[in-house]
Amino acid sequence: MIKGRIHSFLSMGTVDGPGVRSVIFMQGCPLRCAYCHNPDTWDFSHGKEVELEELLQKVLRCKPYYGENGGITVSGGEGLLQPEFVAELMRRCKQKGIHTALDTSGCVTGEAAEKVLEYTDLCLLDVKFDNEEDYKEYTGGSFEKTMEFLELLESKGIPTWVRRVIVPSVNDNEDSVKKLAKIIKPYTCVKKVELLPFRKLCTPKYEMMREQYPEQASEYVFKFEDKESCPAEKAKALYEAAEFNL
Repeated sequence: MIKGRIHSFLSMGTVDGPGVRSVIFMQGCPLRCAYCHNPDTWDFSHGKEVELEELLQKVLRCKPYYGENGGITVSGGEGLLQPEFVAELMRRCKQKGIHTALDTSGCVTGEAAEKVLEYTDLCLLDVKFDNEEDYKEYTGGSFEKTMEFLELLESKGIPTWVRRVIVPSVNDNEDSVKKLAKIIKPYTCVKKVELLPFRKLCTPKYEMMREQYPEQASEYVFKFEDKESCPAEKAKALYEAAEFNL
């Protein structure tokens, strides 16, 4: 009996991959991104344990709504922290003719990533910044590790959408997005780039987490709370300036 720990299940989402999709938010994440919208997914112990069969039945009930382009997206948190569960979920979905997508930071490589990618039809890869210094400061992660993951996607020929959150005064400039365009240019697996405007709708989540887990209150501080939200028009203009040739 395979069990996993999830944060939540969204029956029909439209922004995490093509078409209408069921989005499974896995619990647990090794990163602490300054603009994270889901701090309640960080701690593995805070999630809900579910059996694979139970989750699969939820997915199958939604299948009629997927149409030709939809399917499931495993998001997080970080799904690669539970590779056995995620790989088996994707394998079972593919058996049922359901398209699978993985939304990941690319912070996990090696055997765990190999297991999941074997059953991944599409990867949504967050290339959060373009250098090691910013990665360490704003995410606690590694640019080098993310690029290693992108190399793995390229070697396997897995279609990839690169995503980046645009934060005012941090990476909302032409130099930053043009550098991103240059970095991903050699990778034929990259089929699309999404520049996502920074939003502050998650602020109440941080407040709730501090109240719910006072012993961890210092961890749940929204580090970018003082930043302005990014206008959608700005993200669109930066996308055009970057001249992504995909």
